[in-house]
Amino acid sequence: MRAAPAEAIGARTFAAFGTFASLLVADRDSLELAYGLLAGELLAVDMACSRFRTDSELWRVNHAQGHPVGISPLLTEALATALTAARITDGDVDPTCGQSLARLGYDRDFAQAQQDTTDLITPPAPAAGWQTVELDAERHTVRVPDAVMLDLGATAKALAADRAAARIHGAVGCGVLVNLGGDIRVAGEPPAGGWRVGILDDLAYAPRRAHDEPSQAVIIRDGGLATSSTQARAWQRGGTRLHHIIAPRTGLPADSCWRTVSVAAATCVDANTASTAAVLRGERAPQWLDELRLPARLVRRDGTTLIVGGWPAGPGSQA
Repeated sequence: MRAAPAEAIGARTFAAFGTFASLLVADRDSLELAYGLLAGELLAVDMACSRFRTDSELWRVNHAQGHPVGISPLLTEALATALTAARITDGDVDPTCGQSLARLGYDRDFAQAQQDTTDLITPPAPAAGWQTVELDAERHTVRVPDAVMLDLGATAKALAADRAAARIHGAVGCGVLVNLGGDIRVAGEPPAGGWRVGILDDLAYAPRRAHDEPSQAVIIRDGGLATSSTQARAWQRGGTRLHHIIAPRTGLPADSCWRTVSVAAATCVDANTASTAAVLRGERAPQWLDELRLPARLVRRDGTTLIVGGWPAGPGSQA
């Protein structure tokens, strides 16, 4: 199959999941169909996995008072993905951090939570531990102990990117790139020269950051790419600055030497799992990523960058 020229690419950006969603297709005539499929996938994932929607499946699970709940195949997949991420990172990426986030003020949609700057009055809550989740993937049931709150923010958005890219490519046949606030998956034949992706070191919460000037641009042709950052979804309570990457053992935001980590992997879920765990692992992260042979770019608090696993060199990068 001949790669599409750059001028044939169709693109659309819109707000989703409290951030931006960008869709690129190698055949602009397929854009509207692709957009409809993406919008449908994002709605389905939100209805299954949202911690804040009172009509979501996850809301029912979190408020079942310890009773088993029947769930859809989609939420079953999302929970299985989250538990796998927890297992392979030795619990660093833990879906039982929902109560931890709520205690820190992230107890509602982020745009609303960010507006409350009052002092916190409740102590932090360590994660209950991913092993407390009883998922029966065959029967599509799950049970979590009473007062345990699941949050799938670490993996559900990446899973949505993976699912949407595969579904769109299957329907339209051309190459596709889905970017959900820095969680990226590509599928199919890329355009001539590949997909150019900008990496933001100072990624911060905003509905639309798709067109900001990148710190580095890389070319990808397949697989997934994800960026995790202590700058994204950050908020202030009293005199304390907080962010959404939680250390499960303490229930507090990770005190990491890295402000941003970008990882490339076979899927967006794999990339997101690794980038989030790298932030939590701090100085141990470069060796861990290198042993996994995952290309990665790690940015320290002072802005200096370290690259491992074959990530392309950029301005100021250290190998």
